[in-house]
Amino acid sequence: MRGEHELKTTTTLSMPIDEVFAFFSEAGNLERVTPPELGFQIDTPLPIEMGKGTLIEYTLRLFGFPIRWRTLISEWNPPHGFVDEQLKGPYRQWIHRHSFRSFGDSTIMEDNVCYRLPLWPMGELALPLIRMQLKRIFRFREKAVRKALRITPNTEHRTPNTEYRTPNTGHRTPSTESDHRSNSAF
Repeated sequence: MRGEHELKTTTTLSMPIDEVFAFFSEAGNLERVTPPELGFQIDTPLPIEMGKGTLIEYTLRLFGFPIRWRTLISEWNPPHGFVDEQLKGPYRQWIHRHSFRSFGDSTIMEDNVCYRLPLWPMGELALPLIRMQLKRIFRFREKAVRKALRITPNTEHRTPNTEYRTPNTGHRTPSTESDHRSNSAF
């Protein structure tokens, strides 16, 4: 699809899949793993019962501007994953697939975000800035998840990988392990 981009991250957490999924199935934890400067606030009353069809509304600040965002949980497959899709927000398209799989006593957490910027093709001019912002958000998220779950980084159990791709060109931009260490939105 024209103007579609992809962000992929992979992180290994030294915790069983059921416990990792339980953390992500609590919508209130999204505030804990979002950088504070985004001013992220869930507007839907908590607790939110998560499942297919759940709607979550929240407000955040992107580049200083307040943004209202509405998300639909379009797929729900405990403990293996879920998909959230932006219904209203700053992107023309935002589909975030969260996948979890067991790896011995650990869990491999994979995020795959397919997104399109608004105002195509002019919006593409902002792509480098958006990629930089998403990279920073997902770096923060990784550290915050580890902290919330009380997991200390262990290089033996990490599968660092962050990749940005523009599907229509096939252009891939992998980041290095050192880039990944300093790490959405769920």
